[in-house]
Amino acid sequence: MAFLPFYIPRHKRLKIVIIGGGYAGIAAFTTLLHYAQHIDITIVDPKDQHIKITHLHETFRYPLSDVMVPYTDLVARFGCRYIRSKLILKEHIFQQWQNNKCIFLDDEVLPFDYLLIASGCEKQELGQSENILNLQDFMVAAGSDLLTSHIVKHDKSELFISVVGGGATGIQFLFEIKQFLRRHKITNKLRLINSGSQVLEQFPKGFDSYVQSRMRDLNIDFYPNTYYCEQQADKILLKDKLTEKQFNLPSSLSLLFLGKKTEKLFNANAFGQVIVDEKTLPNIFIAGDCSYYHSLGSNTLTAQSAVRKGKLAARNILHHSSILKLLEPYIHRELGYVVSLGSTDAVGWLVSEGNVVTGIPALAIKELVEAQYDLLLMGIDTYLV
Repeated sequence: MAFLPFYIPRHKRLKIVIIGGGYAGIAAFTTLLHYAQHIDITIVDPKDQHIKITHLHETFRYPLSDVMVPYTDLVARFGCRYIRSKLILKEHIFQQWQNNKCIFLDDEVLPFDYLLIASGCEKQELGQSENILNLQDFMVAAGSDLLTSHIVKHDKSELFISVVGGGATGIQFLFEIKQFLRRHKITNKLRLINSGSQVLEQFPKGFDSYVQSRMRDLNIDFYPNTYYCEQQADKILLKDKLTEKQFNLPSSLSLLFLGKKTEKLFNANAFGQVIVDEKTLPNIFIAGDCSYYHSLGSNTLTAQSAVRKGKLAARNILHHSSILKLLEPYIHRELGYVVSLGSTDAVGWLVSEGNVVTGIPALAIKELVEAQYDLLLMGIDTYLV
């Protein structure tokens, strides 16, 4: 068992409940097991599998099962408990949970010494139809199957596919789709719709120019400063951001990647403890995309920040349960970020945002980071902090 500085455990066997089995929840779960033996952990999640969401675009090349880990596997591997259930999260309920030290789950009362909320952040979604796909659809079927099904159903050549959203998710799906179409000699044309003037606006200068040059090389149409309105039967309705004039283009399918909702983030102090009405709830911690830490650390809605928050919250749960109660503040700053552009190209930054890397070196960095998380799923923690 690894050593955690200033953690002097009491004799009581801790009961810990983790709501959410995403990146933050799993990082916390494995960290708790890494440092402590005498704990009972229950994971509560509405799905039956942990999904590596940042890999979903790769399902145009690999089976969906490659990016999923059944919770039953985690139960068998680590000896925890898993309950499939969805909880409604509200601040006034957090206060009740703190007071009662238990949550009511269907017909069961689930007591806890510490509760970690890691439920993630909702995705922005618009109306659904048979010719609209979003990230949720790729969680239940591989990209290759979804796209092939659509193309076969329409049985037409020269159909247009529209990808809406120029953030990291939209860009990664865009290039995977282009490579998929080329591999299968499918003639569908591809376009990107983006409300901003350039792609990857949240990233350092250089990302946008590199990606847009690659889009031109691959004959991907680009419509910047354009709002998505509606996908109809065979066309997409758009609005020019500058003139506010509506127009339409031929389109048989739209893939919507509109980002995450940020209006429902819950506040936490620098140690990851939930704050409600300016009061700290000492036994309820929070991590991942649903949390905003009032600290010097990064609050970006990325897997990297989610993992770091999850690990810190887990360590602080153990610190708070010990004799000394010396908690660590969250000070993690992102060390880099890589956006893949298909199977053979990528763009990213490392250590400093001015240090932009592209091509094979960027891909190598991405694969190294992803391998590190895969090891964590196996119970091998290679993260330094």
